Amino acid sequence: MEIKLSSKIILEKEFKKSMKGYNVDQVDQFLDQIMEDYDAFEKVVEELRAENKRLKEELENTASRRTQVQQPVTSNTNFDILKRLSNLEKEVFGSKLFE
Repeated sequence: MEIKLSSKIILEKEFKKSMKGYNVDQVDQFLDQIMEDYDAFEKVVEELRAENKRLKEELENTASRRTQVQQPVTSNTNFDILKRLSNLEKEVFGSKLFE
């Protein structure tokens, strides 16, 4: 969705005048309110974009840290399993293991 208007475009908009036209002061006041809203919307959109960018970067950093942390844990777990397996083999097979 593309934003087509800005407060500057609204401010510079010219309307044709006719005999039975609208009250110019009322139109100007209404356009002023619209411009204020657009300025507020633009500010909110920029803040949300910045927050979205920050959160995406934080998510990427967290994901990369988790990957780094999980790898050593896996190797430690594998070492523990191999150590337990070795001890189990010694208990089950005893001296036959080395023959």
